[in-house]
Amino acid sequence: MKNLEGESLRDSLRTQLWPVPLIAVVLAVALGQFLPFLDRILEDSLPPTVSGLLFGGGPGAARSLLETIAGSMVTVTSLTFSLTVVTLQLASSQFSPRLLRTFTSDRFVHNTLALFLATFAYALTVLRSIRIESSDGSGFVPELAVTVAFALTLASVVGLVLFLAHLARQIRVETMLRDVHRENDRTLDRIFPTERRQEPTDLPSSPGQPLHITSSGFLLSVNRGRARSAAANARAFVVIDAHPGASLVHGMPFARVWGAGGPLTADDLSDLQEKLNEAARIGFERTSTQDAAFGLQQLLDVTNKALSPGVNDPTTAVHAIGHLAAVLSSIARRATGPETVSDDDGTPRVVLTYPTAVQLLDLVMDQVITYAFTDPRTADRALAMLREITVTSGPDRSPQLRTALVRHLGRSATAIRESSLDSSIRGHLASVVTEVEELLT
Repeated sequence: MKNLEGESLRDSLRTQLWPVPLIAVVLAVALGQFLPFLDRILEDSLPPTVSGLLFGGGPGAARSLLETIAGSMVTVTSLTFSLTVVTLQLASSQFSPRLLRTFTSDRFVHNTLALFLATFAYALTVLRSIRIESSDGSGFVPELAVTVAFALTLASVVGLVLFLAHLARQIRVETMLRDVHRENDRTLDRIFPTERRQEPTDLPSSPGQPLHITSSGFLLSVNRGRARSAAANARAFVVIDAHPGASLVHGMPFARVWGAGGPLTADDLSDLQEKLNEAARIGFERTSTQDAAFGLQQLLDVTNKALSPGVNDPTTAVHAIGHLAAVLSSIARRATGPETVSDDDGTPRVVLTYPTAVQLLDLVMDQVITYAFTDPRTADRALAMLREITVTSGPDRSPQLRTALVRHLGRSATAIRESSLDSSIRGHLASVVTEVEELLT
């Protein structure tokens, strides 16, 4: 399995707006110090073909140019931040607050802000090196450095145009659904890679000793290496019952432990609990690092919001259900559920809880059946989703998944009968339910 711990750090940095612009500003300041120094070394030694392309004005003209660049970059950066904030507000109110992570992790936005701020910082830094001729000495104009500032300004103008085009594309619901879908696929590849095999979880028959969480929030991830080392040092077997994405409250049990030679002593139990709490990463916002259900919940949020009376956009709901169908079909072909982490000698030490395909299907269908069967198009797309999961999972699907599909088909049939749709529409939907049931049998 891929390194989930490193991915947690990368995800945390990727969803922040400041790291890339900050690095760009530092590099710009360094470049603004180096190029004037290089200008002094190369002064009057450049060939005419090169010097003819460089800035040819005097100190006053260079100062005016750099001051204009610095002032305009502040205005453009403020405009960019304003447009980004407006986009975030629109996405939050129109679609789902959970989609804000999609925008804050957008590399194009990061790079655009980095370009604008770097140009501003570079212009100010170079401005310090310009000297006007006086009785104290001759004037100095860093021609190469000023030319680079002019080039960065032209690049910023192009970047602003591209940013506006990118922003107009990003606020489209189809783009947001695509980004969530791709992020969810990457999450599934990390948690349930295709080479993963279904692992039977054999728990001891005796009740384990509870371990309590010492902070409140969402369980974002569990450091597998730390958890395994803590269990091995205590010569114990640990089952972490909470799955990534679960809401935890300080003082509540989140894991169980069985000692190799019987119950652990109070000191050993306290030490193991402290180390497992260090291995568990808690936050107040769910992430997609190890949370297999987070992407599905984002798509469900868009579906539910689109079907609300205040929005009433069934076309968006149909598109969102289509993405849900694709994700669930991928999940149905994977080995899901808990993962057992063993020592190098094969001794099981820790069981990490992850949702099964049935649990993820229940999460989706519980909300889809509640909201989607009031509109003929969304109801038909929901049944098509069950058909697609049935076909793509193939005859090798687990008995538990088949039972869940049959159960949700029955629930869908009940929702159709109890809906206020026209009788002809209910008849068509009932025939689709029968068709999927025949596929299952």
